[in-house]
Amino acid sequence: MIVCAAANPSIDRLFEVERLQPGEIHRPAAFAALAGGKGLNVARAVACLGAGARAVALVGGHAGRFVAESLESDGIAAIFAWSEGETRSSLSVLDRSAGTLTEFYEQREAVSSGEWSAFERGVSDALAGASWLTLSGSLPPGAPADGYARLIGIAHANGARVALDSRGEALAHGLAAGPDLVKVNLVEAAETLARPVSGVDAVSAAAALVAISPAPPQLVVVTRGAEGAVAIDSAGARWRSRSGGGGPFSVGSGDAFLAGLVVALERRAPRPLALAVGAGAANAEQRGAGRLDRGRAEQLAASAEVEPA
Repeated sequence: MIVCAAANPSIDRLFEVERLQPGEIHRPAAFAALAGGKGLNVARAVACLGAGARAVALVGGHAGRFVAESLESDGIAAIFAWSEGETRSSLSVLDRSAGTLTEFYEQREAVSSGEWSAFERGVSDALAGASWLTLSGSLPPGAPADGYARLIGIAHANGARVALDSRGEALAHGLAAGPDLVKVNLVEAAETLARPVSGVDAVSAAAALVAISPAPPQLVVVTRGAEGAVAIDSAGARWRSRSGGGGPFSVGSGDAFLAGLVVALERRAPRPLALAVGAGAANAEQRGAGRLDRGRAEQLAASAEVEPA
C-alpha cells in the first residue's frame, strides 16, 4: 500500500482552446475537471498502475466535497481532514495551435494548527500496513514550515519509507528529516542549491542534494521534462533515463513519474526509473493529471533508455 499525502489539494481544471488570445472570449473545445494537486495526482497515477493507493487530503468547503466525491468516483480510498477554509482551484489552458499550457494556481486560506494536527493524525492512521508515504507539492498557508519533516518522522515510526517531492523551505526541512527518496525538477533543484541548474548538469545537482542531506536518501532524482531524468542511488551509482513517448498534457507528468518510481520500488522492479519515465510520458498523452493507461506506461517503460550517467 502506498499512502499519498495531499496537504494542499485543489480542483484542477483543464481548458483546451484553438488559440489563446489575451483579452478575448474563449469557448473551450474540450474540458476536464478532477480532484488534483500533486498529492492526489500521485494517488491517481499509483492506482492507474495497479498498485494499492490510499490518499490523505486536507480539504474544506464545497470544493473539498468535490474532491472527496471525485476520489470516491475514481475508486481511491481516502482519509480527509476537514478545514474551515475552502479548498483551492487551479486552471490550465492548452493552446492547441501553439502546443503551450498557461497555468493559474489559486492560493487557499490559511489552515489552523488544529487542522494541521488533524491532517497529521490522518496520515498516521493511513500508514497502518503501508510500505511508502509520498509527500508532494506545497504546504498550505498556516502549515508549519517543517510540516513534511514531521510527517517523515511519523512515517518512519510506522515502518514506511518516504518519497519527498517539494520545493523551498518545505523541501529544505524535509531533506533534514531523512527521506528515503527525493525527486525534484530542475527549477526546484536550483532553488535549493541557490545556483542555476540546467539539464546538462542535472547529475551534479543530484549529487549536491545528496551532499547537503544530513541523512543521504537512498535515491535522489532530478527530472528534466521531456529529456527524462537523472538519479544517484545510495551506493553512488549514477543513472540517466528517458522515454520515447509524450504528449501535450504535461501537467501532472512529474507526479506520474513519482508514482511510477515508487510503484516500481515497491515491486522491486529491476529498472525502477524505466516505469517512472514511462508513467510520466503516458500521463502527457491523456487529459487530466495523474490519468494514464497502465498498458501504455508499461510499453513505454519497456523501451525506455536507462543507462549509467
